[in-house]
Amino acid sequence: MQPPPEAFERTERRKRLIILACLWGTILAVLLLFRSVVMPFAGAALIAYLVQPLVARITRLRVAGRAIPHWVAILLIYALFFVGVYLFFIALVPQLYRELARISRDGVAFVNSLTPDYLQKSAQRLEEWLGAYGIPVALSNRGVEGEDAVPAFSFAVDLAQLLKDSVARLSVLVRENLGNIVGVSRSIIAGVLATIFGLFFMLMVAAFFSIDAVAIRRYFGTLIPPEYANDARTLLHRIDRSLSGVVRGQVTICVVNGALTAIGLLVFGVKFAFLLATIATFFSLIPIFGTIISSVPIVLIAMADGFQKGLAILVWIIGIHALEAYFLNPKIMGQAARIHPVIVAFSLIAGERLYGLVGALFAVPIAAMFVACFDFARIKAQPAPPPAP
Repeated sequence: MQPPPEAFERTERRKRLIILACLWGTILAVLLLFRSVVMPFAGAALIAYLVQPLVARITRLRVAGRAIPHWVAILLIYALFFVGVYLFFIALVPQLYRELARISRDGVAFVNSLTPDYLQKSAQRLEEWLGAYGIPVALSNRGVEGEDAVPAFSFAVDLAQLLKDSVARLSVLVRENLGNIVGVSRSIIAGVLATIFGLFFMLMVAAFFSIDAVAIRRYFGTLIPPEYANDARTLLHRIDRSLSGVVRGQVTICVVNGALTAIGLLVFGVKFAFLLATIATFFSLIPIFGTIISSVPIVLIAMADGFQKGLAILVWIIGIHALEAYFLNPKIMGQAARIHPVIVAFSLIAGERLYGLVGALFAVPIAAMFVACFDFARIKAQPAPPPAP
């Protein structure tokens, strides 16, 4: 006696679900087992996702009645990328080099200016300023020598001797570690070469991902039961909508932030404008923390030229972030891609603890995918609305 058709269908469906679950479990196990090599492929997938809209637009163009192939579109995008990198190097790198050289010259000049007389006068001025606010501190030799000049409840510090001892300790430390300079240089060169190789590797893998994007999606579609195909398409649409805002939107806002920061630094005449603007541009890729970290040196360097200049550049930076928060984020990212700042902060700290700076860069996109999947599951778990009467 054969089982009824309904029981047979349930058995077959259960078998298919078990097999597909095992396949997904195998993929997850491989990713966890080789998690140390996952990051380059994740970076390649991220690059392919970033350039996908450009690839789609280029392939829609027709030349001599024929559509442009995917591989030609990718080569054009890569060519434009390397041309942009070349223009960056010939336009901005010399300026950045001059500013770094200026930092070195200013540092050497400052160290040479630390003569005993200069330190004595500076200590006296600082001592008088603190004394005007009722803080009894003796920093100069004059205050240290005369016991009557120092109040009974004050404390004395020989600032010149303290700096001299610090310089002596630093010199000893440099001499002791002079033999490690060759090793450090080798490490730096090896790191630069590894970074260049990793970039070209990710670009190559990203090209493969972009060319075979349709085939890859079709293949993973076969790992989903047909009865869940509509749910899978809805989930992918939610993930894409969230990622497009977080990834592409963040890159766009990063460029805008860097440009506006450079304009403000040049307008207010802040030193090392191009160097600080470059730092702000790259650190803007990390939400919240990157913005704070890049803003601190800008304000401090501006305040070195005067409190009013530091306050003005601080107001300018706050204005840039207000423009991002109230105009650019809603327009570029959209409300559907917004992630609560608490989740962003948690994901950044978790990513940095697991994979360092690279993990912090990937933390928010992964959090966006997780939030999209979580919200989709939460909505699916809600009871269905009662039928309309």
